[in-house]
Amino acid sequence: MRPTNRGLVLAVMCCGMFLVLLDVSIVNVALPSIGHDLGADVSGMQWVVDGYAVSIASLLLAGGTMGDRFGHRRIVLTGLAVFGTASAVCGLAPDAGVLVGARVCQGIGAALMLPGSLAVIADVFPGRHEQARALGIWAGVSSLALPAGPTLGGLLVSATGWRWVFLVNVPVVAAALALVPLLVHAGAGRHTASLDVPGVVTAAITLGATVFAVIEFGRTGVGTVPVVAAVVALAGLVALVLAERRSSAPMLPTDLLRRPAFAGANVSAFVMNLVTNGTIFVVTLYLQQVHGLAPWLAGLLLLPAWAPIALASPAVGRLTARVGPRPPMVAGAVLAAAGQLCTFLVPTTWSYPRLLPALVGLGVGIALFTTAVVVAAIRAVPAERSGLASGMNNTARQAGTALGVATFGAVAGSTHPASSFVAGMHHAGIAGASLWLVALVLTVTTV
Repeated sequence: MRPTNRGLVLAVMCCGMFLVLLDVSIVNVALPSIGHDLGADVSGMQWVVDGYAVSIASLLLAGGTMGDRFGHRRIVLTGLAVFGTASAVCGLAPDAGVLVGARVCQGIGAALMLPGSLAVIADVFPGRHEQARALGIWAGVSSLALPAGPTLGGLLVSATGWRWVFLVNVPVVAAALALVPLLVHAGAGRHTASLDVPGVVTAAITLGATVFAVIEFGRTGVGTVPVVAAVVALAGLVALVLAERRSSAPMLPTDLLRRPAFAGANVSAFVMNLVTNGTIFVVTLYLQQVHGLAPWLAGLLLLPAWAPIALASPAVGRLTARVGPRPPMVAGAVLAAAGQLCTFLVPTTWSYPRLLPALVGLGVGIALFTTAVVVAAIRAVPAERSGLASGMNNTARQAGTALGVATFGAVAGSTHPASSFVAGMHHAGIAGASLWLVALVLTVTTV
């Protein structure tokens, strides 16, 4: 039985995704202040972002499967409770180690919330066209967190300090915890597959060790620690493949991964987040540490990269419903690649007009790409596996975020000297444009 007021259900599910995205974009602008207050270097700031992203990416599939089995409302409520508690700990953290640990717990809560919100929407709006429109609204409303994050984060850091970028989550979580039981039907799980614990553990080891190796390589160069981490990552990958082959209910079902449309959408989503969040991480350091801008001003100057997503997502949802996901994804990849190439215009000396084309190109490109790639992934699987499908798609995106921040931060290096850092930004721009072209080819040939 579907709820009579589907609009309210959609609004509540948007709330969960709003929190997840807010904690990506609101933290970026606070990173220099966190680093200064807690004595964290660039690698420490990378882990403030990546502790969150790695735990989301490692557990999203488990969250989707648990929702399919036990009911998505129950899992969403659990995720909200974990996320809210961890946010409070982040806001009170006495040192960088506690902050990173709490960020990992935040990611666990987000991993439970995120696939459940998408699965509930897919269940409440089962029709092909109404589902695409609903996902467009979901993307638009929840994506308000992206432009709100830098602006709100900058104001909070400037006015009250960086701790309130985490504490602001607590009242939002409290409201969501009160509303979800009232508006979302407590449906039973529809899929009885057991949780693939070996797959979850080996995936977490693989991704965590890979990110650690990249960050350490950027910090120290080739050495014992990054080499050992890379070996652990490779061993984890081998163990993951073996575990999935032997599992009766694999976390990464090979039948889905063999579908070109599904695989192409997920790899493209991975590329999108890798390049986007890696670029934003580096640009944030450029604005605040290279040129010394105040957090509130840096947040405002980042709006061209985030605002197009919130403004265009509903329209992109309607467009996707009419023409399918491929045309918006193609246009988005082309524009984003052009934006990445524009990073070559960025000089060591201060010149925002030369940075602006890169931000605008990236922002408009991902605005076209985001909703369409979600629709493409969900359409490629049977309806009863929507929770797992959304989990896999968002796993790809969060894994991209983790590796993007690690890789782009390693390429750019320290902000001192500024000339070396800006040269690293240029190299990262070339790599980003090349990856967007890979996403373009995958979209044309598979979606």
